[in-house]
Amino acid sequence: MNRINKALAQNKKLLSIYFTAGYPSLHDTKKIIQDLEENGVDMIEIGLPFSDPLADGPTIQESSTAALKNGMTTKLLFEQLADIRQSVSIPLIIMGYFNPMMQYGVEAFCAKCKEIGIDGLIIPDLPVAEYHEQYQETFEKYGLINVFLITPQTSEERIRFIDSVSNGFIYMVSSASVTGSTSGFGNTQEAYFERIANMNLKASQIVGFGISNNETFTQATKTAKGAIIGSAFIKHLTQNGVDSIPDFVKEIR
Repeated sequence: MNRINKALAQNKKLLSIYFTAGYPSLHDTKKIIQDLEENGVDMIEIGLPFSDPLADGPTIQESSTAALKNGMTTKLLFEQLADIRQSVSIPLIIMGYFNPMMQYGVEAFCAKCKEIGIDGLIIPDLPVAEYHEQYQETFEKYGLINVFLITPQTSEERIRFIDSVSNGFIYMVSSASVTGSTSGFGNTQEAYFERIANMNLKASQIVGFGISNNETFTQATKTAKGAIIGSAFIKHLTQNGVDSIPDFVKEIR
């Protein structure tokens, strides 16, 4: 069973943390992953930096730009993670845009992910229909779960289709905005969370965007299986450095 599915089967709310590979420093990637697991994080999203990150807010955009300036590349990320499974057992997901994956070669990218122990991918700019028609067979060949995003504006028909081709979880974007631009959840977002929960989808939902502390984590996971924290963690790394990871995780739960 894929590690993501094993995590989803646990009787607990999952905390997933996103960070940008190669940030704050080029060779921090492995240490950040190890420290996050040691401090009780359930799943990690490794951001593959890209020059035009459309779904990301200023914090993650700036970390992506800095990582590229530091020298981070797809090839280097794979080298950094070559032996990651010797020390880390929780699910690892690469989150990035499709262009670098196409440049690397989609099948070669998927094969490398399997080789080093990556469990899934989140590709915000890969349409679900295109994935289903052209790439699903390749992803499944290499045991990779592809995670799709939905927003409050996503139609029920599209959500049902995403659910039908999902074999892991659905990334439930809390609002129609870029990452890091919301703080706390109002009645509209809570109604959205309830609406999706009442659809009884086969895929679990994990909420992202707008989660930064224990309060928002608790709100987001009231009906969902887990929550993802990205911008708040990047800000914490920027201000406090990689040795402060235990402090950050303690503040969440």
